[in-house]
Amino acid sequence: MAGITVIKCGGHEAVDPGAVCADVAELYRQGRDVVLGHGGSADIESLAERLGVRRRRLVSPDGVSARYTDDAMLEVVTLALAGRVKPRLVTALAAHGVPGVGLTGLDGGLLRARRKAVHRAVVDGRRVLVRDDHSGRVNAVRADLLTGLLDAGLVPVVSPPALAEDGTPVNTDADRALAAVAAALGAETLIMLTGAPGVLADVSDERSVVPVYRVPATGAPSDVSGGMRLKLVAAREALLGGVTRVLIADGRCANPAARALSGEATRIELDEDNTEEMTA
Repeated sequence: MAGITVIKCGGHEAVDPGAVCADVAELYRQGRDVVLGHGGSADIESLAERLGVRRRRLVSPDGVSARYTDDAMLEVVTLALAGRVKPRLVTALAAHGVPGVGLTGLDGGLLRARRKAVHRAVVDGRRVLVRDDHSGRVNAVRADLLTGLLDAGLVPVVSPPALAEDGTPVNTDADRALAAVAAALGAETLIMLTGAPGVLADVSDERSVVPVYRVPATGAPSDVSGGMRLKLVAAREALLGGVTRVLIADGRCANPAARALSGEATRIELDEDNTEEMTA
C-alpha cells in the first residue's frame, strides 16, 4: 500500500500527544493512510514509582542502555502502554473525529519477537550475563492486520509489548518496533517525534540540528549516545527495509508532524561508505 505514513509519538514527558494527534487528524482528512505508534517511557516511570516497582537499566558493553524488564516491570510496561498511553491517544484522535483502533503487539499476533535468552551487560564495571529480562526484537509484523484497518478507514495505534515465539509477551524497543511496522507496510515515510528537535551536532545546543544524518548501513552510529543512538539504529532498519524517508523531529511543538514534513527535522539516510562493525 503506497503512501502510508507511520508516526512514532515519543514517550518523553515533553512530547505533546495532543499536537501529534491533531496532525494525524489533518493527514487523515487529507486522505492519507496513517499508522500512529507510541512508546511511553514517562508513563512507565511514573506508574512504576506509584506501584513501588524497582526501575533499573541494562547497559550493554558498547554503552547502549535499555530498560531492565523483569516480571514486575513487564506488568508495568503493559499496563502503562495499553492502559494509559494508548487510551489517551485514541481519545485524542476521537476528539478530532478520527476513528483510532488501539493495538499492542499481542493483539492478533501483530508483532512477533525473538526473545533474548541472555543479555550481556556491564554492572559496576564488570561484564555479567542477565537471564531474567523479558525483552526481544521484533522479527515479524502482521501487515495484513494493519492494512485491513487502513482499508476500513481506521487509524491503528500501535505499541509494544510483542509476542515471543513461546507465546508469552516481551518488551521491545518502540522505535525499532515501529521501524519494523513501517518496513512491513512498505511505508513512504516514518516520522519519529522526540523530545529533541532532531539529531544534534552538540547535545547541549538545540540550535545545532543536523539537517541530514548519514547512518552507516551495516554498523551502529558511534558519534551519538543514549536514546538517540537507538533511534538511529531504528531509522537504519526502516531504510534497509524499504522505507523511502525517515525523519527525526521535535514532538514538543504545535504541528510537529507537519513541521517535520516541511523540513524542520533531521532526515536520516544510509551512508554506504561507512560500515563500522555493528554493535547494536
